Amino acid sequence: MNLLPADTYIVKNATILNNESRFVLIKLYQPIIGSVAINLYFTLWSNLDASQIISTEYTHHSLMAEMRIKLEDILEAREKLEAIGLLKTYLKKGNINNYVYELYSPLEPDEFIDNPILVTTLISNIGKIEYERILNIFKIPTMSLKEYTDVSSSFSDTFEVTNDLEIGDTKNIRRVKQVDLVVDEKIDLNGLLSLIPSEILNHRLITNDTRSLVYKLSYIYNLDEDELSELIRNSVNEKKIIDKDLLRKNCHNYYTFEHQNMTPSLIYKKQPEYLRNKAGDGTRKSKQIYTFETISPYEFLTGKNKGIKPSKHDLLLIETLMVDYDLPPGVVNVLIDYVLRINDNKLTKNFILSIASQWKRSGIKTVPEAMAICKKENKNKVKVKTVKKEEKPDWFNKKFEENIATSDDIAALEASLKDL
Repeated sequence: MNLLPADTYIVKNATILNNESRFVLIKLYQPIIGSVAINLYFTLWSNLDASQIISTEYTHHSLMAEMRIKLEDILEAREKLEAIGLLKTYLKKGNINNYVYELYSPLEPDEFIDNPILVTTLISNIGKIEYERILNIFKIPTMSLKEYTDVSSSFSDTFEVTNDLEIGDTKNIRRVKQVDLVVDEKIDLNGLLSLIPSEILNHRLITNDTRSLVYKLSYIYNLDEDELSELIRNSVNEKKIIDKDLLRKNCHNYYTFEHQNMTPSLIYKKQPEYLRNKAGDGTRKSKQIYTFETISPYEFLTGKNKGIKPSKHDLLLIETLMVDYDLPPGVVNVLIDYVLRINDNKLTKNFILSIASQWKRSGIKTVPEAMAICKKENKNKVKVKTVKKEEKPDWFNKKFEENIATSDDIAALEASLKDL
């Protein structure tokens, strides 16, 4: 998608938004997707008319002016909103493209906390202490009512039912609508579950919610089928049902044990569309750029390792490059490739971070930019062979007078030799 300032958009409200929605967005969603994405959501919300259903038409230029940010920043923020289930985008192509931005409600606090991807990432971003503080905000205050009696009126005590009412069409009435997170289903869940005997697990009682949870856990904790199979077996209760809370706990404990008490965080998997190279001419360089842009750093490094998973050290290094140094995934791929080539296939942390700092200061965001700076660095690294200057003794260039031996000198020398 080639988003332009002249492209228009309208905002459609697919849900019911209120002040509670604002509070949840700021407290729970903002630490994950950032303030720019949340500000975009609020700005689109403000574009709605008084009926809170559909807006008038706006241009992206006006959106840029209102938010005081670049178009690529708006696109990145929009992608985050789409990915986390707060926005859906529809496009009608033309000389001027038309977009529809459909707003959805954030999850309720209990649903958010029940989502393994969201709650794990939230804890990773803000820490356990701050997470506990936010959690207390949403908890129901405890108050003992033992000394009180419930004197509330019932519905039948207050109202009387009549038979002359006509109920209208309720199909299109607005209600709170939410979008679940969509993750890659890389595991064969049916095949995995079929290997667990029915004596251990009742397959007929596996719900869609349980399946969705397994997919999310496998995604956020990067679990393969063998690891998941063992974790599921250990999470089945006495009724032969997968205990979802126990499965969450087991997956979390397994991951933190394997990764030295670290928790996963949410980062871009692949190079964002707006940072990708638009032209491709079929050359070797063009194909290389396409590879860097369309594969995640994890997959790229796995390929470099000939199919072996990256080590914990390497995974932590990749996360540091993408989170702390804010390098896009495609740029990280170029950096990994460059360092492996010039550093004898070793990913030395300090060496990589020094290059990452330089690229961050230089504003490297695209794969061609990263490849160009690598090429420039290679040209600058011309090995200069230094020839050691040999020191000559003082007498080397000194002229000596030639003394010719006399006949007496020769006779004396011969006499000395005879004595020897």
